[in-house]
Formats: sequence, structure tokens, C-alpha cells
Amino acid sequence: MSRATNAVARHRKHMRMRRKTRGNFGAGRNQWRQSKLMRMRGLRYAWFHRFKRRRDFRRLWITRMSAAIREHGISYSRFIAMLKKANIQLSRKSLSELAIRDPKAFAAVVETAKKAG
Repeated sequence: MSRATNAVARHRKHMRMRRKTRGNFGAGRNQWRQSKLMRMRGLRYAWFHRFKRRRDFRRLWITRMSAAIREHGISYSRFIAMLKKANIQLSRKSLSELAIRDPKAFAAVVETAKKAG
């Protein structure tokens, strides 16, 4: 009886994996075993960096707000405390956008927070 191989299916499977690792360097894109490892590593980094991106954006918003608040003579932590006392529930994202796009409205929010705190 003749021997049956799995050549076509295996070749397809390998090519699918190598297509996913097309941008990698050296053996990470050319060799099956290395490309498999590089693909798994890439997925792991992608998973981790999805959470890191949220952290980075929060840092950016806080930095922007802090720069805008310093013009009004307050520190960031004092400003956040004043907002909580005034019961103003705006997110850091919306406050930073307000500080950049509409400084007058941001100044009004700062004054309202100052009155309460």
C-alpha cells in the first residue's frame, strides 16, 4: 500500500503562519519553528500593550491638564481635590480636551472648583 503524506495541508499551514510573521527579522519570518515562536511572542506583546496604551493615554491627559492648571496657579492634585469637593464629575480625558480646545471653558471649570475648594 502506498504511503500517504500530509504535504499539501502542512505546506498550507506553514505558509499561513509565515504570512502572519511577514514583518519579522531574519529567521523569525523564514523558518517554521522560529516564525511560530515569533508569532506567539508578538501576540503576547500585543495583549500586554493593549493595557499599556490606556495607561499611557491617562499619563498624557494628566500632563496636559497639569500644564493648563499651572497657569491658574494650582497644582494638579489640588485641582482634582477641588473638583471632588465641587462634585464636578468630568473625566481626565474630557478635561484635557477642554484645556486644549477651549481654554475659556476650562478656566470656568477651574474657577468653579476654586469656589468649592
